[in-house]
Amino acid sequence: MPSTARLDETLAALADPHRRQVVELLRKRPHRAGELAQAAGLTAPAMSRHLRTLRRCGLVEETSPEFDARVRVYQLRPEPVVHLLRWLEETERMWSEQLTAFKAHLEGRG
Repeated sequence: MPSTARLDETLAALADPHRRQVVELLRKRPHRAGELAQAAGLTAPAMSRHLRTLRRCGLVEETSPEFDARVRVYQLRPEPVVHLLRWLEETERMWSEQLTAFKAHLEGRG
């Protein structure tokens, strides 16, 4: 998937406050889907939809412990966040250059 589409999916997934809450919870440690639903105050089907969106964009991955394949444990994946950080750094650099040029222009050096 091209990086622009990947970034769009990540930003769209993070636009929802429940999904951001899931990311915050998973920053601390992996959780089972039921734990996430309870912590977010959501029903299991609603949490399932949010987790599907987060999996689709690659922000989270699911695993099953060897002792019980029915249990799903979710954890964060760093790659989408790395792409987001790179985009933010590039955007900040562009704005810094623009503001420096504007300042020079106002001061009569441009």
